[in-house]
Amino acid sequence: MHRHGFVRVATSTPNGRPADVPFNRDAIITEARRAHQSSVDLLIYPELCISSYAIDDLHHQAAVLDAVEDAIATIVAESESLTPVLLLGAPLRHKGRLYNCAVVVSRGAILGVVPKAFLPNYREYYEMRWFSHGRFRVGEEIEVAGRTVPFGIDLLFAASDLPGFVFHVEICEDVWAPIPPSSKGALAGATILANLSASNIVIGKADDRHSLCRSQSQRAVAAYAYSAAGPGESTTDVAWDGQGAIYELGDMLAEAERFSLEPQLCIADVDTGRILSERMSTPTFGDGADFALGEGETFRWVRFEHQPAYGDIGLVRPIRRFPYVPNRESHLDQDCYEAFNIQVEGLRRRYEATGGGNMVIGVSGGLDSTHALIVAAKVCDRLGVPRSNILGFTMPGFATGEATKENAWRLMRALGVTADEIDIRPAARQMLADMGHPFAGGEPVYDITFENVQAGLRTDYLFRLANQRRGFVIGTGDLSEMALGWCTYGVGDQMSHYAVNTGVPKTLIQYLIRWTIRTGQFDAATAKVLDAILATKFSPELVPADESEELQDTEAKIGPYELHDFFLFHTMRYGLPPSKVAFMAWHAWRNVDEGLWPIAFPLDARRSYDLPTIAKWLETFLWRFFAFSQFKRSAIPNGPKVSPGGALSPRGDWRAPSDAVAQVWLDELRAALPK
Repeated sequence: MHRHGFVRVATSTPNGRPADVPFNRDAIITEARRAHQSSVDLLIYPELCISSYAIDDLHHQAAVLDAVEDAIATIVAESESLTPVLLLGAPLRHKGRLYNCAVVVSRGAILGVVPKAFLPNYREYYEMRWFSHGRFRVGEEIEVAGRTVPFGIDLLFAASDLPGFVFHVEICEDVWAPIPPSSKGALAGATILANLSASNIVIGKADDRHSLCRSQSQRAVAAYAYSAAGPGESTTDVAWDGQGAIYELGDMLAEAERFSLEPQLCIADVDTGRILSERMSTPTFGDGADFALGEGETFRWVRFEHQPAYGDIGLVRPIRRFPYVPNRESHLDQDCYEAFNIQVEGLRRRYEATGGGNMVIGVSGGLDSTHALIVAAKVCDRLGVPRSNILGFTMPGFATGEATKENAWRLMRALGVTADEIDIRPAARQMLADMGHPFAGGEPVYDITFENVQAGLRTDYLFRLANQRRGFVIGTGDLSEMALGWCTYGVGDQMSHYAVNTGVPKTLIQYLIRWTIRTGQFDAATAKVLDAILATKFSPELVPADESEELQDTEAKIGPYELHDFFLFHTMRYGLPPSKVAFMAWHAWRNVDEGLWPIAFPLDARRSYDLPTIAKWLETFLWRFFAFSQFKRSAIPNGPKVSPGGALSPRGDWRAPSDAVAQVWLDELRAALPK
C-alpha cells in the first residue's frame, strides 16, 4: 500500500480540569481513541495537559507529580492498540529538577522526552519559579513511569515504516525565541515540527500565533503543528482559547475552532514528499544546515515502527483544483493585481528598452491574444502614450470563425488601438501550391502542414509589419501551451520579440480577465467584449468546421487545460511522481462541489473527473511535456515569470534536454494504476 508521502497530523484540545490528573488522563485517552478512528499518525496535545498548565505552585506537589507518572503509565498501556503517536504535556522530575516536558508515546512505548528550552518569566508568566530550562539537556536519559528513555532537546523521531514521517518537538515559548529549537530540528531532518502550547489568550494574540507558525513552517521548509490549551484551564487571572493550527510551507492546512466547549481535533494530511522536494531543490536549506549545525551539534534519531493505517482512509487536506489561481479570499484583489501588473511591468520595461514606437500584436478574438492586448493597453495608459501605438491585426485563415473575428474587431475598437486586417488565405494557398500540397488541388487534406502554414504566415506577417512600422511583436502564447508544445515552432506562434503571456497558464488567464471585468479595469464596452470572449471554446481555428459544423476543439484533442495546469504545477514545481499527481488530481476533481473559490470561475468549473480520465490525460501530458515539446521551450523568447508555480524559460526555472524520453514517468504512472 502507498500513502504517497502524506502523514496525518492532528492537534487536540481535550477537556481538562486544573490538577485533576485522573480526569485529564481519561480525556486524553478519549481523544486518542477518536484520533485513532480518524487514522491520525501524530497527535499533539497542549502543554502540561496531564496536570494542567495554570496550577502554579501545585506543580511542586509530590501528589500531583506522582499522579502524572501514573497517568502516563496508563496512557502508554492504552496506546498499544492505537495508531497515533501521542505527544503529551507533563511536568517531570529529573536529577533534582522539574522540567516542563513533552512525552512521546507510541504503541505501548515511551520513545523519548523533550524538555522545554525557553521558559517565559515576564508579564503573566512565572515559569522559572517552578521549572528548569532544558537548553543544555542533550544526550541524557530520564526515568518515567518505570521506564528509562532518551531525554533532551536533541531528539528527532522517525517512523521506519512511513517514509517522510520525521518529527521534532518543542514547547510553547520555544517558537517565540529568536532561533526556535525547531529550526535546528528541521535542518537536521525533521519534516514535521510540533508545538505543545498553553498560551493564554489576549486580544490579537491568535494572529501572532498564526504569524509565528506560518513563518516557521515557511522558513524551516516544514510542516508546523500548534496545539494550545483551551477551556478547562484555570481562569484565575487569564483565559484560554484552545487554538490549534497546522501549516505546511506557509500554507494553513487546518485550524481548530477557538473558545469551543467541546474537545477539538484539528486534522490535516501533511505532504512530506512536497517538503522534501522543496528542500532538495533549494540549496539554501542545505547550506543553512551546514551553517547552523556545524561540526559539533548532532541529533539523536529515535526510530520506531509506526504501523500506520492504510487502505481507503481518504485525504484530509485542501487540494486546489486551480493551483496557479489566487485562492486567498481576503487577498484576491491584491493577488490578481500583482499577477496582472507583473505582466504590465515586464512589457512596459521592454517597450521603453526598444525606444518606444509601436507594439505589434495579432488579435484572434481568443483568450490569449485578448489578454496580451489588454496588458499592452495598460502599458500605454501607465506610460501616458496613446493606445493607437498598439497595432492590432486580425489575420483570418481557412477556419476563422465569424464570431471570434467579430470579437477581435469589437475589442480593438473598444480599446482604441490601431486596427487592421490581413487575409492570409491567398498567401497560404500560394505556399501550399508551391509545396504541391493536396489542398491546393481542391482536396480536403487538413494535416499538420496545412495548419502550420497558416500559423507561420501569421507570425511572419507580424515580424515584417514590426520591421516596417518601427515596432516589436508581442507574443500571445501562454504557459500551458508551452508546457504541452501546443504552438508552432520557429516562425510561428512560439516566437515573438517579447512573450508577455509565457509565465501565465490558461486557467490564470481566464481568472485575470474576469478580475479586470469585476474590478472595472476597463470601460463597460471593453468589459462586454471580454465577457463574450471568455464564453468562447478554446480553438486554434486552423481546420475548417466538419460536416456537423463543429469548431475545431483544442481540449478534445489534447485534454482539459484545467487538468493540464494541475499536472504542470505539481510536476514542475515539486517534482512529484505521476502516481501522486494522479492521486491528488482525483481527490481535487472527483466531487463537483469541492475546490471552488469565491469568484465565479471558469467555464465548466463544476465538472468532475474520474481516475481513468485523469490517467488518460496525464499520460498525454507526460509525453508532451517530457519528450515532445522541450525543443520549443529551449528557444522561447523573453517573458516575465508570474506565478510561484514556476516558468518554463530555459534561462530560468526549467532547464532540460530536448531529446529526453518520457518512459520513466509513464512507467511509474502505469505501475500504480489499478489493474
